[in-house]
Amino acid sequence: MLTDEIRKELQSLQDKKYREFQAKLIPTRGIESVIGVRTPQLKKYAKTLVKREDISEFLNDLPHRYFDEDQLHAFVVSEIKDYDRCMDEVCRFLPYVDNWATCDQLSPKVFAKHKPEILEHIREWIRDDKTYTIRFGIGMLMQHYLDDDFKKEYPKLVAAVRSDEYYVNMMVAWYFATALAKQYDSVIPYIEKRKLDEWTHKKAIQKSVESYRISDERKSYLKSLR
Repeated sequence: MLTDEIRKELQSLQDKKYREFQAKLIPTRGIESVIGVRTPQLKKYAKTLVKREDISEFLNDLPHRYFDEDQLHAFVVSEIKDYDRCMDEVCRFLPYVDNWATCDQLSPKVFAKHKPEILEHIREWIRDDKTYTIRFGIGMLMQHYLDDDFKKEYPKLVAAVRSDEYYVNMMVAWYFATALAKQYDSVIPYIEKRKLDEWTHKKAIQKSVESYRISDERKSYLKSLR
């Protein structure tokens, strides 16, 4: 079975010190589920696997046993060039994503060429009840819709998110910090009018103040809104 072949290859690439380091960064996964393969090696391996005709065997074999397999899965899907196939695989995989790292590594390249199509999916993901599906949706909105495709309705979608989950609220804060750097005039009212919950509001300001893309003058003003 392809999964067994992949698992054997991942074990051969294991870095035990990196395994210990990585396990500390992923509190939702125990060290027993981490092999310890470095990201550049996973990405390189993914580019080889995506060309295989039997890759569906691995992609359909969910849930995976190891965190590294989840990471590899995210990298393989991110390399799929056919939009419809890629979206199908994203939607199949998202319910199994259980940590911030895999969520954030899932970034399909083909999405950049299909922004109108992914927008409706983003709306659905943000309204989902699963932590990392919501986080992924906000991340895609941040990645693809804060430049030329920005519309004032998009930050409203994110501001409406209410969650007790740290990894959701952290992504909301990250979104608004990035939006303040790219679409300041449209987004600053959300901070001025305190449209976010208190923790997320303060975290968004903190991340903005730490950003090199925001002027010192604007940083001073943001500090006054804490």
